[in-house]
Amino acid sequence: MTQPPRIELARLPTPLQPLDRFSAALGGPRIWIKRDDMTDTPASGNKLRKLEFSVGQALREGADVLVTCGGVQSNHCRATAIVASRLGLASHLILRGKPVSPPDGNVLLDELVGARLEYVTQTQYEELDALYARVADEYRAQGMTPFIIPVGASDEIGLWGYITACEELKADFERLNLRPGYLFSAAGSGGTLGGLIIGRQLHGLETQMVAFNVCDDEAWFNTKIANDIATWQARYGIDLDMTNLAINIVDGYVGPGYGRADPHVFDTIRTLAKTEGLILDPVYTGKAFDAMVTEIRSGRFTDAGDVVFLHTGGIYGLFPQRDKFWEKL
Repeated sequence: MTQPPRIELARLPTPLQPLDRFSAALGGPRIWIKRDDMTDTPASGNKLRKLEFSVGQALREGADVLVTCGGVQSNHCRATAIVASRLGLASHLILRGKPVSPPDGNVLLDELVGARLEYVTQTQYEELDALYARVADEYRAQGMTPFIIPVGASDEIGLWGYITACEELKADFERLNLRPGYLFSAAGSGGTLGGLIIGRQLHGLETQMVAFNVCDDEAWFNTKIANDIATWQARYGIDLDMTNLAINIVDGYVGPGYGRADPHVFDTIRTLAKTEGLILDPVYTGKAFDAMVTEIRSGRFTDAGDVVFLHTGGIYGLFPQRDKFWEKL
């Protein structure tokens, strides 16, 4: 299989461990958790798997500055900035929202590693291609070589992160003699689920890939993921059954909006922390885990003896929302 250039950034393989106490209290299938929050410490999470390929391509093209975008507390932007610093590259982050003062959460880490932060409004962010073009031109005028990484590193290059993760998952399942019926994850930009869908086919996994969107809606993700996969196939020429992609998005759990969560999400985060010593975040993993629990309680997904939840990291997103937890202490 021909892959794009890859650099080693993540500590792999990550553990797959059971949540026996939580599963027993919930009833239903036995829940396992894939610890992709352990891919690294400051740069932890699912984004690091994608960046192994995105930054690998950037280095092949001679880039010396990584340009990307996201919300103010973007995990992807934080991971990109840290990776850039490790490799001796500059980073430029286009952040949707207002400056954080004093810096907190992911923004604090962005500042510490020397990323250049550019804050934009929602209206400006909607013209992202123009923003990217302007920033790239500014760096070229300085004699530098920029490399643009899309939001979440979710494009045909970034998909490779979770295509290759499926090989790791297959080895996990074989080692533990598991046949999980479902693997659940959060969906924010579509690249993780897109990679899992391709990897499932290429590596012969029977596990169904299911994601809970934390923004936008099912129709948006269906279109985005299908387009990313089609672009991936066209670029790399690898045989894939495009009629059997099985894009499974469970809508209805966005709550108050991206980056915000209902009180029961914070309750679930606290329950898992107390029960299993695992920390989720209210933007991605907490919202998706709470959605999974709600669905299982309603009787859905209970046909499987085992299920897996993909922990994609995001712990630094807890701290800017500390008041939501403090209210319940």
